Amino acid sequence: MARAESLVLVNTGHGKGKSSAAFGVMGRGWARGWRVGVVQFVKGGKWKVGERKLADHLGIEWHTLGDGFTWESADLDETAAKGRHAWEVARDKLASGDYDLLILDELTYAMKYGWVPVADVVAGIAGRAPHTNVVITGRDAPEEIVALADTVTEMRKVKHAYDRGIKAKKGIEY
Repeated sequence: MARAESLVLVNTGHGKGKSSAAFGVMGRGWARGWRVGVVQFVKGGKWKVGERKLADHLGIEWHTLGDGFTWESADLDETAAKGRHAWEVARDKLASGDYDLLILDELTYAMKYGWVPVADVVAGIAGRAPHTNVVITGRDAPEEIVALADTVTEMRKVKHAYDRGIKAKKGIEY
């Protein structure tokens, strides 16, 4: 079997664990001495996620560029503009050659909501620096992204505590 210079992984589906799995790869890459970066497309600055605390502790570059979930947005035009800006940041980082691994957390939503054209994301991922591995997370990954990816995992919800009225738990969900 051949070794690829870099890989594209996609964690999609309606089950829990897409970002958590990506952040597991983040830790693995860091442990191998890789230069790692994270760009978050949806979660805003008010989200104090445990993974961010870990990344800060490890010296991993992290950009939280969204302003929260769309149903919480007071200004959807501003939310969309932040999504487009997050893609511009990610696109530049993909092309820079400065990273061994980039986590593009919740990127699929920027495409699903029409903030960023799927073709632009495909071009940015395909044109990335040759040694830059990429993990994309979020529900409803477009077919073009699935086709481009080397590995696609679909998380399927069987049961979730939220469905019984149990709120997200610090340390488990964030």
